[in-house]
Amino acid sequence: GVSPTIGDDGIGEGSPYQTADWDDRKVRHTFIRKVYAIISLQLLVTVGIIAMFTFVSPVRSFVQRNVAIYYASYAVFLVTYLVLACCQGPRRRFPWNIILLTIFTLAMGLMTGTIASMYRTNAVLIAMLITAIVAIIVTIFCFQTKVRRGMTCPALPAACQHPAHPACLPFPTQVPWLHMVYAAIGAIAFTLFLAYDTQLVLGNRKNTLNPEEYIYGALTIYTDIVYIFTFILQIVGRD
Repeated sequence: GVSPTIGDDGIGEGSPYQTADWDDRKVRHTFIRKVYAIISLQLLVTVGIIAMFTFVSPVRSFVQRNVAIYYASYAVFLVTYLVLACCQGPRRRFPWNIILLTIFTLAMGLMTGTIASMYRTNAVLIAMLITAIVAIIVTIFCFQTKVRRGMTCPALPAACQHPAHPACLPFPTQVPWLHMVYAAIGAIAFTLFLAYDTQLVLGNRKNTLNPEEYIYGALTIYTDIVYIFTFILQIVGRD
């Protein structure tokens, strides 16, 4: 992967970040449209997989009996996430970036669908609704808000911006209140991640995404939304 050399502003050559000096509105709006078009397709695929794993009884029973599906998809998810997050070459080179992002999305969809199959149908629907509301509110807030340029942290290497992403698995605890606390903290943390990542895409921060980094922008926001869903599902799905 690319190992960025961090300069005085915390931005290296391999980093997806740059200081916000590209103010061409047409370029920025094209970038934003591209990112959100990709995210929409990713979420459509993910919702489709979750619906199939939740509402189609034979499929639901199959994935419940075969936990290996979850672990296999998690392995694929982790590898593709790290490649896309850490390696500038594959992330920017068409069509490999689209192929990798497609594999990543399918793997995360299978992971999330397998998790959803373990919960009641109404809990899955409620979690979807709450997640949609949270994502819409955060996005609208970020579109309407110009964050003060001083309120920023140095840009970090891509994989370090979201150190929790690949590590967040459902918390297998037998202590219900501890599980609820974990899920609540996770939901809040990834809502904050979502707000931060959306600001980076919109260019509302001192350090913003490079205009070529539409894959990285879609990757981070999509991952935030899916993790918010899984944490909320753990909260509303508790018996």
